[in-house]
Amino acid sequence: MVRPKAGPVPILKLDQVKPGMRAVAWTVFEGSEPEPVPVEIIGVMKNVWGPRQDIILGKMGGKVERTSVAAGMSGSPVYHDGKLLGAMSLRLGAFTKDAICGITPIELMLEIKELDQGRPADARAPQKVSVAPGLLGASAGDLYLTPIANPLTFSGVHDSVLRDFAPMFERIGMVALQGGSATPLSARPAAGASRSLQPGDAVSAVLISGDLSIAVSGTVTYNDGKRVLAFGHPMFNMGPVEMPMAEAEVVHVLASSFTPTKILNSGQVVGALRQDRHSGIMGVLGEEAVTIPMSVRVRSFADSRTVRSEKTFRFRIFQNQKWTPQLMVFTLYNSMSGLNDFAEESTFRLNGNIQLDGPHQISLSTMQTAGDTPIPAPLLLAGWFGDKFNRLFTNTVKMPRLKTVDVSIDLLPERRVAVIENAWTDKSEVYAGEELAGKVFLRPYRGERIERPFRVKVPAGIPKGPLRLVVSDADTLNRQKYFAGGANRLLDLPETVSLINQELSNNQLYISLMQPTMTAYYDDKTLPNVPASVLNVIQAGREPNRRLALANESPVEQAAIPFDFVISGSYSLNVNVR
Repeated sequence: MVRPKAGPVPILKLDQVKPGMRAVAWTVFEGSEPEPVPVEIIGVMKNVWGPRQDIILGKMGGKVERTSVAAGMSGSPVYHDGKLLGAMSLRLGAFTKDAICGITPIELMLEIKELDQGRPADARAPQKVSVAPGLLGASAGDLYLTPIANPLTFSGVHDSVLRDFAPMFERIGMVALQGGSATPLSARPAAGASRSLQPGDAVSAVLISGDLSIAVSGTVTYNDGKRVLAFGHPMFNMGPVEMPMAEAEVVHVLASSFTPTKILNSGQVVGALRQDRHSGIMGVLGEEAVTIPMSVRVRSFADSRTVRSEKTFRFRIFQNQKWTPQLMVFTLYNSMSGLNDFAEESTFRLNGNIQLDGPHQISLSTMQTAGDTPIPAPLLLAGWFGDKFNRLFTNTVKMPRLKTVDVSIDLLPERRVAVIENAWTDKSEVYAGEELAGKVFLRPYRGERIERPFRVKVPAGIPKGPLRLVVSDADTLNRQKYFAGGANRLLDLPETVSLINQELSNNQLYISLMQPTMTAYYDDKTLPNVPASVLNVIQAGREPNRRLALANESPVEQAAIPFDFVISGSYSLNVNVR
């Protein structure tokens, strides 16, 4: 039997499908060459895939009788007498005696090429999962037609990381498993890409490539020589999408009555995925998807504070408003986990730079160490990092385009946290323009008390009266700015970038002279010493201005003392200006 090839192919329309027809499906069981599988057509289920969307039921024979309908077979083309019926896309129940599949008619898949650029409202992503009965929520014994799962293959991922994140992916219909990858760092299509991905071949959609690889795999249904259709059901139902499309190789089909699956290696990039729709995915051969270059340098320090080892990891990450923040968390967490230098009491120091299109740039600096919670420090740090991308991508005005992400992480050999204990100044009364000297005392975790001198100048021209000197951590000063910016649902991208860049680092101690006048925080702006008349104008109206945060004090001078510790707490002293 001759395997199908790319190019025009006759279509067997749905109204011509009859029970008892003998058909053949093509799918890969090992390597890259698809094999024929006999299919007996049982009948047509009307409106089961949606309004006026029918599904063909087929009984599989051959090797599938042993393996059952396996994850990764979705998209396998089904032919009758040389005509294409559609794609294997659904399976019926589990622990069933017969291997029954649902076949998406090819007419539904061909509609994908004619669609506009609208984005489905029910697109699935890790942080927002909509589970419908009979689609993703079916239990093993239910007789629902459910989409054949797509293997989500992880390469370069530590066991513990995969165990932590697998449930998140499984909730959106993905079978998370370890696999291999030959996907290059570049998203540029390989030579000869136009001849790739014939019907029945394994295909991968690449979320991350490089030293870590994540790819969703299935089977090619149709190839007109330029455009490729696959899966027969949605991947994430995102609509228009931009993601590298790659070849794949099947290592083995794991037979199981419950979770049969193909074990795969993703291969070279041959095009770009452009559509992810209800009845399948569509990619274009030879085109390049725009991805985010990311580098992570991890250095380990010895007790002598010298660098013991250094590794640099490089990746390219799929750019999407819901997926990118989660993939950034996953990538950073995996880069820190499983290293020989890791220890429970380690402290992680992060410095980073995010370059966006145009003049926008974000600088990041923070430290994280083990605490009293069971959540490991690397995961807390990765969550902090991912939050910055979540804020960028959830702004409702403009979609960000990331050019590069560069991160440096230092592993320090002990838990480095210090709590502000108290402070004093050399005088309690000062003149305007005079310098105020003092000391601050901190209590580190299991160590001797730290004493650090400081100096802060009282501004010239400041009126007589009371001031408050506040010695504090970054969180105390960041809080009101964060709440003011977060209250604006229409915060633009430049304002979001500005707010992130204004965040103070938790490995510095801040000395602030505070005056008893009102400060207003509005979006990304800080307005100190605001007169009451101005506040009345801002707050005028029947409804309170929820974008405005107020404080009873205004900073008149501020200084920072760098530390190699995570600083927490605050302490205040009263000072009077003569």
